[in-house]
Amino acid sequence: MNLSKKVLYTIGFLVSVGLLFSVAGVSGSTPAEEEYDEDTYGPSELMVWNTPVPRVTFSHKVHTMDAGLDCDSCHDDLFEMESGAVVDKGDFTMQSFTDGNYCGACHDGDMAFSTDSPDMCSACHSAPNTIVFTKPVKAVIFDHKMHVEDMGFNCGDCHSDLFKMHIGSAEENPDAFIMEALYNGEYCGACHDGDSAFASDTRCTTCHIGVMGFDRLFGHGEKKGGH
Repeated sequence: MNLSKKVLYTIGFLVSVGLLFSVAGVSGSTPAEEEYDEDTYGPSELMVWNTPVPRVTFSHKVHTMDAGLDCDSCHDDLFEMESGAVVDKGDFTMQSFTDGNYCGACHDGDMAFSTDSPDMCSACHSAPNTIVFTKPVKAVIFDHKMHVEDMGFNCGDCHSDLFKMHIGSAEENPDAFIMEALYNGEYCGACHDGDSAFASDTRCTTCHIGVMGFDRLFGHGEKKGGH
């Protein structure tokens, strides 16, 4: 065998050995994902609170398996072990969190993100994409997704100065939640002033869908021919 062939065989052998050890090293460096154990880490399903406000979620996995907390980090000092027990307490509120109770014991802006951080509301609060107001007129729509995801606003831009973070709160004051208030810079009118966004006295059908639009949206009424 001449020298050039010996060199090629040697290089080929070394490359093969290198690839073998490389693959072995990669496969050996990736540990198998730990199986989730509910007895150790708590229920696997998301907890969802609807009181005092709807659609607030909590993940045991994120706090125990991922963050390394033990069950007794929260139970029973901060939360009773029984699911749903906290909703019966009158102090399970955002103000109570700010005072260091419940979630606020850790979510204080130091140990974890603060519960009053306007950029982190959606970490726990899942707002509906579309809200439909039926008072004082039926019906007016608001699109959360458009304002948050598409335009880049965060929850704190509107809540709780312009709107309380509770669906239906504006409609509880039908004498105040009127177009005149918007023209004076309240509610939607804080932005929809013709400068920051289109004026609230223009492009009416962008928000106002009327009774027929409401019926089409929710499938009410009989389908009729025509347009």
